[in-house]
Amino acid sequence: MVSTYFSYNYITRNLKQSLTRVEQQPDVAREAAYYKANIGKVKTVDDFMKDYRLYHYAMKAYGLEDMAYAKAFMKKVLESDLSDSKSFVNKLVDKRYREFAAAFSFNGSATPVAQSENQTDEMIGLYTATKKHQVDALADDSTYYSAEIGNISGADQLLNNDRLRNYVYSAYGIDQSKWPRDTISQVLRSDPSDPNSYVNTTFASRLTGLNAQLAQARSDVSAANSKIADYTAQLSQPGANVTQLNVQILVEKHHLESYTNSISSLSGEIATIGGFVDLAGAFEFSPDGSLPPGVSAQTAANVTITKQRFDDSKAAVYSAASPLNEAFAIRQFRTAILKVNSVQAFVSTPNVYDFALGAVGLDPKEVSQATIKAVLESDLSNPKSYVYTLKDDRYVELARAFNFDAKGNLTTPLVAQDSAEVLDIARNYVIAALKQASPQQQKAVRDQAQKDATTYQEAIADIGSVSDLLANRKMVDFILVAKGLDPKKVSTEYLKKIFSSDLSNPKSFANTQSDPRFAEIVASFNFDNKGNVARLPMMGPQKRDQFRETQANYLQQSLEQQQGDTNPGVRLALYFQRKAGEITSAYDILADKALSEVFRTTFDLPDSMAAMPIDQQAKFVDRFMKIKDLSDPAKVAKLLNRFSAMYDIKNNQSTGQAQSPLLDLFQGSSSAISGVSESTFLAIAKLRAHP
Repeated sequence: MVSTYFSYNYITRNLKQSLTRVEQQPDVAREAAYYKANIGKVKTVDDFMKDYRLYHYAMKAYGLEDMAYAKAFMKKVLESDLSDSKSFVNKLVDKRYREFAAAFSFNGSATPVAQSENQTDEMIGLYTATKKHQVDALADDSTYYSAEIGNISGADQLLNNDRLRNYVYSAYGIDQSKWPRDTISQVLRSDPSDPNSYVNTTFASRLTGLNAQLAQARSDVSAANSKIADYTAQLSQPGANVTQLNVQILVEKHHLESYTNSISSLSGEIATIGGFVDLAGAFEFSPDGSLPPGVSAQTAANVTITKQRFDDSKAAVYSAASPLNEAFAIRQFRTAILKVNSVQAFVSTPNVYDFALGAVGLDPKEVSQATIKAVLESDLSNPKSYVYTLKDDRYVELARAFNFDAKGNLTTPLVAQDSAEVLDIARNYVIAALKQASPQQQKAVRDQAQKDATTYQEAIADIGSVSDLLANRKMVDFILVAKGLDPKKVSTEYLKKIFSSDLSNPKSFANTQSDPRFAEIVASFNFDNKGNVARLPMMGPQKRDQFRETQANYLQQSLEQQQGDTNPGVRLALYFQRKAGEITSAYDILADKALSEVFRTTFDLPDSMAAMPIDQQAKFVDRFMKIKDLSDPAKVAKLLNRFSAMYDIKNNQSTGQAQSPLLDLFQGSSSAISGVSESTFLAIAKLRAHP
């Protein structure tokens, strides 16, 4: 029989080819194809467990074949909340169950919501920043006006300067969409004290008639209200003609609406004329639009008046930015957004609609609700979708701030990484950091690692593309460390190639690398083929990375099992190599029969050591190996080379013999606690005792 040393080294040197050979085996290929074709049809845990082939494929992938019969137990595992430290699966000693639960999303971790907490916080921050920016912009406009008005030498020069013109129009209530530039030019050239000037003959001369009409309209409103009150009172009198009275009331209400509209229209017209007269009096232009020699466009007093009128016209902006009103608007938004369950509800909720549009710098009075609906229902991953046709980044920003699908219903947040992925990376980073720390450093290292993890969790919400991610090297290094990779050995250029790979193509750059962890990193992010954040489709209860991990694990388990049929020592070595990155302490080794057997064999320790108190065994582990070395593939390979040589000596494999008793280590739980009976799954997966 070929030696363990030779077989293990041959397989590890050619691991990708070995896995490819297993993948091409008819039975393995058949089960993988079935899983891929049918996992997308699964909607519930019960659906999953009823399909024998799907269920057993996944159980084998995570080394749980021996537990396939315990469906009630496994259902509780799959339905556990991984983020809850007290959930069923998180209380189990055996880590395989958590890995299995993490491979599926049956517990609804991605909940459709109008906004996630991060999105709400970002929108509030944007609202505050926008209001401040608007106030600052008004101050800048006034400063600019003061600096430039003295340089104006003619009416047309004033109107040709967009910034000055807009300032004046706002100050004197002029609607640019209603009044031609020529009209305003003639007003500026008018002298209000000259009864024959343009502003007087064209506008001011109409004030007497308009005021008379306004007085009549107000009188008509009073009369209509009196008639309505009278007719209403008559309704309760004996013998009243109810039908006739109701008709008369309706007629008067119609009249009342007409009179009220007239008052509004007349008041607006009178105010506009008043603004024109004030505008004419605020400037010193001659009838030909020029200025007399040595005369400024405005006197100092009129500059002050114009600036005050401008501030008055922007009262709503100043009011909205006041600390009191801003806090009130934020409080209303936080409460109201929780009740929004559709685009229609969004546009129908003023506390949300006005706040959201204001946050991105849009005026709710100037944008139609139909436009906003179409924006929120746009597909941000499609460059031809409606939101991009508007050519306005404010609409794109609004669409990204909410989670609605093409039908206006709630969907999941658009994020670079799902919360479960973020939690997993953060957890792995803390574990990796602790492995490099001495016992004396553990607390300080843990505290710093948890701070780094919190920073990552906060920063990931701002990542909108691969470019954003790779530009933040601190985040990149965090991810690499979490995956057990050395950041110093991974360049940004290399990662660009990895992230630009098509994971569905087995020949792509990422899929042809010797280390599969890089493809795993890409799969954990929600980036489309253009590198932008997108809502990637689920395959039933699995996301892209969960599906890839399950299929990869199935191949690895198949390879290990097949090697174990020929040489159990090779299976032991391959298993240790796969688990090495997860080992954080001596107790992880001692709690796993196969791992502890590798340890004892490597260092030629007697099997009777397993009967010693666990703390004494842990001291032996720490004496013979450094746990942090298990994060270094080269050092793990060196250790397993020694193991395979020692295994051959111990079991005389090179001369051939009957099946080794070590194969029994893998018949049943491959990582059960030493000395625990395998007759029941509850004993195998006993609950961790928390102090």
